[in-house]
Amino acid sequence: MRLLDTPIAGVRIAETDYRQDARGAFGRLFCEQALAPALQGRRIVQINHSRTTDVGTVRGMHLQRGNAAEMKLVRCLRGRVLDVALDLRHGSPTFMRWHAVELDPQNARLMIIPEGCAHGFQVLEPDSELLYLHTAAYAPEAEFGVHCQEPRAAIAWPLPVRGLSPRDAGHPPLSSDFSGLTP
Repeated sequence: MRLLDTPIAGVRIAETDYRQDARGAFGRLFCEQALAPALQGRRIVQINHSRTTDVGTVRGMHLQRGNAAEMKLVRCLRGRVLDVALDLRHGSPTFMRWHAVELDPQNARLMIIPEGCAHGFQVLEPDSELLYLHTAAYAPEAEFGVHCQEPRAAIAWPLPVRGLSPRDAGHPPLSSDFSGLTP
């Protein structure tokens, strides 16, 4: 695995090498030792899997805050998605900026989203599946969300946004005085 920095501090991409032969392919999905510079002592405590059927569907933008703040590591196991991290950290030089990368099984990338950054994705191929590794357990009382079409973020989704859950569609616009989340 190789760790690549992005323009947003803490948002990183891990590239994985797959070995291929006539039988198929083999690659690591997770390696604590290789990811240690990004994890910085954090432990993976929960792993989730999602499957999204329809192209254009957006899930997100989500995070947990406070004592339940988490780092997420996201990998696409099937299909193809545009994966997005949005910096919501108070005082960050990249506050309200986003970074996106395509994830699919062939490019074998892993998006690393630190605490204070919201995460979401748009499905680019039918029946896309994501594997999420979390450094904190799910805590419903700590949930925070931003509408995927938040004007201040201006995320450039490649397809028309569709398929929002009632929860995601119901996120109100950020107030004009929202200055970010504090640890």
